[in-house]
Amino acid sequence: MFPDLFLDDVFTLETPRLFLRWPKASDAKAIAELAGDKRVAEMTARIPHPYPAKLAVDFILRTRAANANGEQLGLVIARREKPDQAIGMIGIEKGCNSPAEIGYWLGVPYWGQGYMTEAVQALLDAVFLYTEERSVTAAIRVMNTGSRRVLEHCGFQYEGGSMCHRPAWGDSTPSDTYRITRSLWGSLKGWRAPVPHGREVAVGGM
Repeated sequence: MFPDLFLDDVFTLETPRLFLRWPKASDAKAIAELAGDKRVAEMTARIPHPYPAKLAVDFILRTRAANANGEQLGLVIARREKPDQAIGMIGIEKGCNSPAEIGYWLGVPYWGQGYMTEAVQALLDAVFLYTEERSVTAAIRVMNTGSRRVLEHCGFQYEGGSMCHRPAWGDSTPSDTYRITRSLWGSLKGWRAPVPHGREVAVGGM
């Protein structure tokens, strides 16, 4: 799915306020503390509560391996003035017969400041500019009004509801699915494009 540019751990995206980069071992403590907050974890399918630091280490190793293999792109969200301090995560992956799906979480102390909208816009820009993906989807819990606002601000359109299995919680919960197409993204594109950094590689899509 992803071009060579994305497959090296020097790859980053920069926005006016944020620095998106590959996760590293030193992020484990912050990830465990922020993602382990019940208010964050309960809105996800894959983050358990409580969230031991060892699981955060395992998550970082898996994410880096999947990034390097081109299976997904998982990035730490940090503020530009503190690029080594993780405040959340964002990622995108593609199933065998499904469109690309985006997922994300943000630590509670950083809610309500527009950071996640900025991060989602940056990742959408990178995907639509550097791959041939035609659309990106997202699934959220019906009760997750904050995430719903983020998706709507970024141009996602509601597609329908279903039950979503949550492996980390051992249950299923009502969820809503949203989608943004390449054509819609292009027509709405008004935000500042992210600045990609990394190895200089010629990129021509898939």
